[in-house]
Amino acid sequence: MLSLLGTILIGFIAGLIARALKPGDDSGGFIFTTIIGIAGALGATYLGQALHWYGPGETAGFIMSVVGAIVLLFVWGMIKRKA
Repeated sequence: MLSLLGTILIGFIAGLIARALKPGDDSGGFIFTTIIGIAGALGATYLGQALHWYGPGETAGFIMSVVGAIVLLFVWGMIKRKA
């Protein structure tokens, strides 16, 4: 449970930084940015565990969480353009 809370906290901060680093205009608000950051951190955690970069119960590092959030912001932007 503690590793999940750590992932959420890191994801929250990572989402804010990812939005600041990603070029372009993101129309999502504060809550959307937070959700993207948390999803990026969770995705980076599970991808890292699947690739054996992290052991069971370990969370993704801060940099990987920011990278995951930026990737999700780009994917969201591509989906939004097509719609």
